[in-house]
Amino acid sequence: MADLRQALAHLRAGRWNEAHILVQSDESAQAAWLHGILHVEEGDLGNAEYWYGQAGQDFASRGTPQEELERFEAGLPE
Repeated sequence: MADLRQALAHLRAGRWNEAHILVQSDESAQAAWLHGILHVEEGDLGNAEYWYGQAGQDFASRGTPQEELERFEAGLPE
């Protein structure tokens, strides 16, 4: 989980390459969701939809990127 928290910090700081490296090295559904959120931030909605699907998240009913990041973080274990 530490890597996902670090990826989240990178994403929030605009360090998208660093965030990508971390989420791509994690095969969990949570990493796929964060990967999808990252692609939304980048404006790459096609890839974002793919990663949302891998995460079992509904792309069509997603919130704003900020709302998604808050939901994602709230779901991380302590």
